[in-house]
Amino acid sequence: MQAVAPLACPSCGSERLYKDGLRYLGNGETVQRWLCRVCGYRFSLENRKSYNNCQTNRQGDAYQETELLVEAEKALEKREAGATETSHPDVKGRLVEFAWKLQKQGYAEATVQSSFRKLLRLSKECDLSNPESVKETLARHKEWSNNYKGSLIDAYTRFLRLQGLKWDKPRYQEVRELPFIPTEAEIDALISGTSRKVSCVLQLLKETGMRIGEAWQLKWIDVDAENCTIKCKPEKGSNPRMFKVSQKLIAMLNTLPKVNDYVFGNVNLISFRGNYNGQRKRLAEKLQNPRLNKITFHTFRHWKATMEYAKTKDILHVRQLLGHKKLDNTLIYTQLLTFDPVDNYVCRAAKTVEEAKALIEAGFEYVCEMEDFKLFRKRR
Repeated sequence: MQAVAPLACPSCGSERLYKDGLRYLGNGETVQRWLCRVCGYRFSLENRKSYNNCQTNRQGDAYQETELLVEAEKALEKREAGATETSHPDVKGRLVEFAWKLQKQGYAEATVQSSFRKLLRLSKECDLSNPESVKETLARHKEWSNNYKGSLIDAYTRFLRLQGLKWDKPRYQEVRELPFIPTEAEIDALISGTSRKVSCVLQLLKETGMRIGEAWQLKWIDVDAENCTIKCKPEKGSNPRMFKVSQKLIAMLNTLPKVNDYVFGNVNLISFRGNYNGQRKRLAEKLQNPRLNKITFHTFRHWKATMEYAKTKDILHVRQLLGHKKLDNTLIYTQLLTFDPVDNYVCRAAKTVEEAKALIEAGFEYVCEMEDFKLFRKRR
């Protein structure tokens, strides 16, 4: 009788799993769903034998895109290691070739993944070898915003340029929009309602305003637990920074397993992003707050910058916090929110040193002293 392999997470290989309810199949049957305690990845299996082939059950185009992106990333890793492959006539193979050329040109990993994802979306609607077919697809989708169409055009232009081709690209006027800024209560609800690893990432983004790519390449050597500081290696041409963080964040990070040099392990960022989106959706339904679904990883960066400018009115401080080299990229945060100085603060009073310390650790800032009481305030 063939032995059954021990159950482990397909993402990180950990055997520390929780049962996470049931998934209902179309034929009325159910399968067990699992949640990894290490990386937070959720998956389900039809049976133990199917697991031996590492086949997880996924549904929907979003899952298929994630699988293709992960497969493309593995192919790029093989290329970096020196492996050679024959050219692929299929669309997926052409897109892997395109991603590899972008990587050789020195494009950031986020740009490579984003371009691959957008072209994969286009390839389901049209023939990428025919620019006129791409134009027709863009014109047909009235529900796509001009900004999204512009990003598709940029990705397709790179695709043609790396093949030595050009096209008469259509013009869609970009519409500048202010980013969505959630309340701190909504951000804290996400942090407290997600898995251990996801909540650590979100708390880090909340306190520092890092890009998710910067957070993902964070190493344990960059974390100074004694002085509560974290060094950030920049991406997208930003400046390096060092952040003073809370003891709460340090304690959360120390609960993570140290499986390698990286704080968040070697889990694929694409899979992690999909895992976060799933947890966010379930939490939004549970709390009956659809606004939570609008909070992306980059939303934390906008929120941090907006709050810092509202508190300090120092645009140069915000520029340094974000690592921007051009001030123009930072100026947008001067017009995001208008705060009412009365309605948007919670005030507290402290008479002892212990009470004052507790308020400061909770995020309150000192205002003044009156009648032997120290007054503190915090934005709602």
